[in-house]
Amino acid sequence: MTRRALIAGNWKMYKTPTEAVALAREIWAEAKNPGAVDVLVAPPFTSLQPVEDVIRGSAILLAGQNMHWESQGAFTGEVSAQMLKDAGCSHVILGHSERRQLFGETDEGVGRKNKAAHAADLIPIVCVGETLAERDGGTTEAVVERQLKAALADLAAEHVADTVIAYEPVWAIGTGRNATSAQAQEVHAFLRGLIVKWHGEATGAAVRILYGGSVKPDNAAELLAAPDVDGALVGGASLVADSFLKIVKAAPAR
Repeated sequence: MTRRALIAGNWKMYKTPTEAVALAREIWAEAKNPGAVDVLVAPPFTSLQPVEDVIRGSAILLAGQNMHWESQGAFTGEVSAQMLKDAGCSHVILGHSERRQLFGETDEGVGRKNKAAHAADLIPIVCVGETLAERDGGTTEAVVERQLKAALADLAAEHVADTVIAYEPVWAIGTGRNATSAQAQEVHAFLRGLIVKWHGEATGAAVRILYGGSVKPDNAAELLAAPDVDGALVGGASLVADSFLKIVKAAPAR
């Protein structure tokens, strides 16, 4: 099965609405019709609607950076799946390593959010990945298997197929280090193998698995050429239109 590449820019807690609109306009000018590659941006919550106004009518996709699993309630500071949908989002990032490491998000919580996203017709980008200590300890596969199993728990096969997985080795985020293409391919193939084992060959072949971890224009082409790397979740390099667009152009047409 041919899997269309997805290049997703996670803007994290950067860009005021004015700054986000300016960046979105630069990306829109070059990527509004990206051809064989899907392009996605994930601004901060305060910039979702302004950015949606810029990219509306183009092929550029919009994502939230997080969401609560409940549809509404007394959860100060949270947003729901329906709020993201109404702001124009088609996707949502779940379980990012920063959410897990800094804010105590659990595997179980990511699973609950994943189910809630599908129920609201949002496409989740579920992040998994190991710390440096876990990699050095030889437990990479055990860690990502635990995270993936919890994220996909109780999902129907069609929802699993629609879930995007992002492998982001924690030791390669914001450190300037990145996994080699061989290391990324090894973990991506392992993750795909788990999905095949749990949900069948067709589902495993359909799932897109992105690499996230210090993806930059100078290493993107090599990483994206790996057969089980279906795109990238880009952090810092997505905050400058030129570098993000170079990564988009590095993605192979499949």
